[in-house]
Amino acid sequence: MIIQINPKMKTNTPKIDLENLKKPHWNAEEVSNVELIADFVQKLMNDHEFDSVIENYANSSYTQHNRNIPDGIEGLVSVLRSFTKQFPDYSYEVKQILADGDHVVFHSHATMRKGDRGNDKKGMNITDNWRIREGQIVEHWDSIQPIDGATRFYVLLNGGKIRNSNGVF
Repeated sequence: MIIQINPKMKTNTPKIDLENLKKPHWNAEEVSNVELIADFVQKLMNDHEFDSVIENYANSSYTQHNRNIPDGIEGLVSVLRSFTKQFPDYSYEVKQILADGDHVVFHSHATMRKGDRGNDKKGMNITDNWRIREGQIVEHWDSIQPIDGATRFYVLLNGGKIRNSNGVF
């Protein structure tokens, strides 16, 4: 994991180490798609630059398959804005990246507290799958596994509200 200073947050934030996560067999489309998602995720999940995410990534074609998040990039940002008010040190450390044509998958370790970063017994194990079409993020699926008791309890209390009708598949 690479740490960078984010002047907006005035704290150390994880940075996606794309150079070490890239695979030599990816074609040009896959590299481009991975770079797009890496920038999106860095700004959204680690830097919490929500206005920039909306400005650069919002489009009318984005379908959200996480039933707890409203459709559209704006819906995703609204959930993350609220979440990071509660957990301002929330971060997302990408452990591996898979790319297959128009799909990019990040397998990551998310933590809510700075002191839990790097501790694989805290936080959440997350697999995110995005589909890209013509340089736009158009679809997202995820699978989230809370790791520790506190995170499992948080998810139990907050994870039941259905906010879109897209289905999980």
